[in-house]
Amino acid sequence: MSESREKVSSKDTRQVIMEATFRALSKHGYKDLRMRDIGDEMELTRQVIHYHFDGKYDLLSSFLEYVIDQYEGSVEVNEDAEVRTELNARIDQCLFGPEFEDFSHWERMKVYHELYTYAQNDGEHREIFNDHYDRIRGSIVEVVEEGIEEGTFEPVNADRMGQLITDVIHAARGRRISLGHEDAPEEARKAIDEFILDSLYASQAEDQSA
Repeated sequence: MSESREKVSSKDTRQVIMEATFRALSKHGYKDLRMRDIGDEMELTRQVIHYHFDGKYDLLSSFLEYVIDQYEGSVEVNEDAEVRTELNARIDQCLFGPEFEDFSHWERMKVYHELYTYAQNDGEHREIFNDHYDRIRGSIVEVVEEGIEEGTFEPVNADRMGQLITDVIHAARGRRISLGHEDAPEEARKAIDEFILDSLYASQAEDQSA
């Protein structure tokens, strides 16, 4: 094996390792996962993993950030899109996820939530999840604030609105994954529309019915 193959630093190689980690976690779970299990899921030599990461914990921390980056970077909304369109896109993204070539949204969420469960006893991973939560919530709050400023939305408490929407999304995903309630995301979407978003459009609905 050549030294150049061992010391690979390209983005592609890291992605190969991350996707191998997906497969290994899906098969073995977090608790029983070993570095060799990840190595078995890729064609590259296992030494490449040790070149990039200082052990299992370092790898899983990077993996967690990789998963989060995939979701945060995949919300596609035109720059001139209406605030309603952007808000709906962000909610749908969190509830139903983007399309992936390998592993479905819910297969990825299963792995994500397993790591989320263990984060209660892990300060570093809990901080990663907290930052992710804050960014999701913040992106929704930002859209609501923009809609209020331009007069499209009612002057509600944007922080509380963002908090409520984000919590409903997290509860629905947890119910889908932990309890197997496959209709949870769709039901959550209907509830968000009927009981939350309708309050943002209240005056507009009145104007249209007048």
